[in-house]
Amino acid sequence: MHEKSVVLLNKAIADELAAVHQYMYFHFICDDMGYDLLAGLFKRTAIEEMVHIERLAERVLFLKGEVELKTDQEVQKIHDVQQMLELAAKMEEESAKSYNLWANECSANADSVSKQLFESLVVDEERHFDQYDTETENLKKFGDRYLALQSIERSKGREAGNAPA
Repeated sequence: MHEKSVVLLNKAIADELAAVHQYMYFHFICDDMGYDLLAGLFKRTAIEEMVHIERLAERVLFLKGEVELKTDQEVQKIHDVQQMLELAAKMEEESAKSYNLWANECSANADSVSKQLFESLVVDEERHFDQYDTETENLKKFGDRYLALQSIERSKGREAGNAPA
């Protein structure tokens, strides 16, 4: 068995679980504030992170390891959109760095499949980072007008009877 790989895969599962919890919290808060586009981004990212958990868990089980579904990270109760986006970008950047290192460790331990899994996750994490970084730049560039536009879009949808109250 690849004990080192199982440890790293479970560390990644913990990281992804923390991300799911944080992003769903941000989704709920943004949705409550009427920021539909950002709420949707956080929700889609959380769902992608759930898929990562599934892929990681399948690999752990293939290696005859035990899947650990736990995280020590608490959800940060942030209500400021810029702080949300900055935290999300930081989380994605840190995950990409860790997964790059862990891919190399798996390779050094003759586990090329786990290496490839981590490398594929890096691609997704870097894309997530880019999305959050772009949203942060939009917010800095356009300020509160950027958030107001999202609220207006929700109002238009409600007028047309398309969005729930």
